[in-house]
Amino acid sequence: MTTDAARCFTWNMSSQFDIIVIGGGHAGAEAARVCARGGARVAMITMMRDAIGRMSCNPAIGGLAKGNLVKEIDALGGLMGEAADRAGIQFKVLNRSKGPAVQGPRAQCDKEIYSRAVQDILAAESNITFVESAVQALLFGSSALTGLRLTDGTELRARATIVTTGTFLRALMHSGEVKTAGGRFGEPSAETLSDSLRAAGLELGRLKTGTPPRIERTSVDFSLLTEARGDAEPRAFSILTDRIALPQVLCHVTYTGAFAHELIRANLHRAPMYSGQIRATGPRYCPSIEDKVVRFADKDRHQIFVEPEGLDHPWLYMNGISTSLPADVQDALVHSLPGFAHARIGRYGYAVEYDFVNPQQLDATLQVRGVAGLFLAGQINGTSGYEEAAAQGLMAGINALQYVRGGDPVVLRRDEAYAGVMIDDLVTLGTEEPYRMFTSRAEHRLLLGCDSVYERLTPIAESLGIVDDERRRRAESRVTRMHRAKTLALETSLTPDRATQEWMGAAGFELTAKTSVAKLVQRAEFHVEHFLAVAAPAFPALTSALTALSAEELEGVTSALRYSGYIERQQREASRSAGDEQTRLSAEMSYALPGLSREVVEKLSSVRPSSLGQASRIPGMTPAAIAILRMHLRRKSAETPAEHAPV
Repeated sequence: MTTDAARCFTWNMSSQFDIIVIGGGHAGAEAARVCARGGARVAMITMMRDAIGRMSCNPAIGGLAKGNLVKEIDALGGLMGEAADRAGIQFKVLNRSKGPAVQGPRAQCDKEIYSRAVQDILAAESNITFVESAVQALLFGSSALTGLRLTDGTELRARATIVTTGTFLRALMHSGEVKTAGGRFGEPSAETLSDSLRAAGLELGRLKTGTPPRIERTSVDFSLLTEARGDAEPRAFSILTDRIALPQVLCHVTYTGAFAHELIRANLHRAPMYSGQIRATGPRYCPSIEDKVVRFADKDRHQIFVEPEGLDHPWLYMNGISTSLPADVQDALVHSLPGFAHARIGRYGYAVEYDFVNPQQLDATLQVRGVAGLFLAGQINGTSGYEEAAAQGLMAGINALQYVRGGDPVVLRRDEAYAGVMIDDLVTLGTEEPYRMFTSRAEHRLLLGCDSVYERLTPIAESLGIVDDERRRRAESRVTRMHRAKTLALETSLTPDRATQEWMGAAGFELTAKTSVAKLVQRAEFHVEHFLAVAAPAFPALTSALTALSAEELEGVTSALRYSGYIERQQREASRSAGDEQTRLSAEMSYALPGLSREVVEKLSSVRPSSLGQASRIPGMTPAAIAILRMHLRRKSAETPAEHAPV
């Protein structure tokens, strides 16, 4: 940490704050920064100040759908993309062979540089006061949160508080038969905050996550591993990044085999998830190696990505064998892997069991229903992953800021952002297992690509006063460049005369009728680079517009033109549902309406949907029930037009 950053970790015991953020993980970092940027006086409470921004598990940012979340965070003025670019040591766009809607940018990071980057970014915000302490209890007034009490008895007051405690609520680490209190290796558990949340009327449950063993790099025979290279040209996450500064590295791949699987089966009785020692639910989409062997018994091997934890870090992260098996079993398991016969384990894998809050108890702003000023974000809401946590932290921070300002809440639509899909899923459907973002969860994913993220979201951030001038300027310039290129491609026509046929033949395709370049792009044989190489003299304006684009922008323009028909169809579908999404349901509304079954009334009363669209997504909700709600709202609107007007 820099000297300037270290000086920022001071605070005044008598201070009164606008907003308190509990936790210094990915959710807490985004929440604190956006509130500070909006002009609020922020207290950030962390048990260990050097742990702010720490990558507890995989030292990577992004991936399928997760990379889209990082780009959305950047477009809204968040910090995750900036930190990942500063710390990235291998960049790769996943699913390049598939369409842009299911591609995902990812960066392997130096975990220590990433944490320092987050701390430095936060330290630059003068409105943040850092408090190194644990929270003993939340303090409540009449139906509102007023502040909190630290473990030393000090009371801090604020109009809003954002709880981003990650895996630390009554956390218990498991390694074989050994149980240790703590939310992360070497860090304590938050033991009393759960009691305050229950006192606020919240229902809590238990979830589980895990981490694999870390291996000493010098003990591995890399000649027996398969290389996993990154992209030759690293693609940055943040629009503020001009170049990736750190050296780029190799990752590797190895596999489990028959011996490892038999070893695991023989020791399942010693695995906490199977012995009954852990009763919490683990992540379906990032299972432990024990779960993989049991659930996919027909598989004769499982892939393991061997990833460095940093440029100079001595450990490798074994992505694919998360485990809580005892140390002796982990030793034998690791030594059975190709290239790891003589490997030394730097830290054994373990599982963490922790409290979480059923997110159906929150509204769409991530505020607790019935407790004004209390917001929750991150793994406390039942999610898994850095990116999901960071996006929630940013949106909870924005809405806490709006709450303090007396402004309107900010709720992203499902056709507007993956963050909107995730939050709507959480507060509408709830979760009984760690929630992970996937492109398949978004019904309008063609509208949510990385290429259009700044066009969709940066104006929102600008209107809220939370985006810096440089990011705004760059976003506007990018949108203008891409719009000009698309417009010229639509307006530039080709006629099948002799001259055109000659250079088109050189480009590898034929033209039988007059068409636009935009239509040409939709052909499978069209390659924009070849087109520019042979057609540039004929179309100077279009050529100038296309060559002004970065590689990422050019891909975005090409994809937008190629898939324009599908995109327009999804836009029409989103427009058809817009009325229901904008029709507000009062938080105090009684659902005891003629024609609604008791089951439907119970579900509506429990979820308390904020709109008719959200109500339609509640499991078990029928079209008939939605029609009854719509008729009721129309009748009430006729009686009191302003009360139920669309938001």
